Amino acid sequence: MKKTYAIDVDCANCAAKMEDATKKTEGVKDCVVNFMALKMKVEFEEGADPAAVMPEVLKNCKKVEDDCDITF
Repeated sequence: MKKTYAIDVDCANCAAKMEDATKKTEGVKDCVVNFMALKMKVEFEEGADPAAVMPEVLKNCKKVEDDCDITF
């Protein structure tokens, strides 16, 4: 399953850090962050619950960029 989320991030480098952190989160198969559109497209692993995975994604993103946000 793929879902798109709005993000709030200040720079392209920070967006790249968010993308890497999201890809390392359990339950996430792939992630692409578009800094210009301020969007994050997340592909979840089979059987993963996006409602359970996304808080972990946000937590991992905050570790690498504490001034970011994801609207989900």
